[in-house]
Amino acid sequence: MKPSEGYPQKPSPSLKKGMTFALLIALVWLSAWETEVDINELIDGIPEMGKFIAKMFPPDWDYIGVVIKPMVETVQMAILGTTFGAIVAFPISFLAASNVTRMWLLRTPARLILNLTRTIPDLLFAALFAAVFGYGPLAGTLALSFFSFGILSKWAYEAIETIDNGPMEAMTAVGANKLQWIHFGVIPQVMAQFIGFAMYMFEINIRAAAILGIVGAGGIGIYLNRTLGMFRYDQTFIIILFTLVIVLAIDTVSSRIRGKLI
Repeated sequence: MKPSEGYPQKPSPSLKKGMTFALLIALVWLSAWETEVDINELIDGIPEMGKFIAKMFPPDWDYIGVVIKPMVETVQMAILGTTFGAIVAFPISFLAASNVTRMWLLRTPARLILNLTRTIPDLLFAALFAAVFGYGPLAGTLALSFFSFGILSKWAYEAIETIDNGPMEAMTAVGANKLQWIHFGVIPQVMAQFIGFAMYMFEINIRAAAILGIVGAGGIGIYLNRTLGMFRYDQTFIIILFTLVIVLAIDTVSSRIRGKLI
């Protein structure tokens, strides 16, 4: 009797791929059916989309002077939100990392806070802070801070859990305490990654800040909502174009910085 006889055979890789693909198709079909997605409606809507885009031309170029200040405010909100979020996220990520914080009594609450923060979308944060502190950039800045904190903490503690444990084991062997262990063994391995994460988060916040004004949280979103409500699509196009230029410029600069760091 061969050793493999009498034991169930593992499914072949091709069978696994086929079953995975079939499951994916079934999930997509079920989601489309439950949400009433209709390809015919999408096709019928293409001419309407063309009419909407046509209403944006010719653009109202004089509107650029109106939106420069709120666009600067949007960038400032993203800068402050990313900075505040990163400052809080960095230390919390050590509490959430399993290879740094062994005690589950500390690690579990830290991860619970991170999960709760990521559960709330940035628009809801903005609406809540606008109701508490009033309409304006303060509400948007706080919303981006909490949004950045949740995302950056998740990325950071996952990066910490993948570091090389050799340096920490060596320091432990020579009697290093926990703070020395983190300062000399962990931070040097993750700092470049964390700065890269913060730069990418800043790009995300530029896009998010451009929308927060819809709920009264300051920035260019207020003007975007206003032009759409007044059917001034020629001015809406200026806002979209201006935002695109800012995002592309920041993306180019931050990508180069991340490339040198990581």
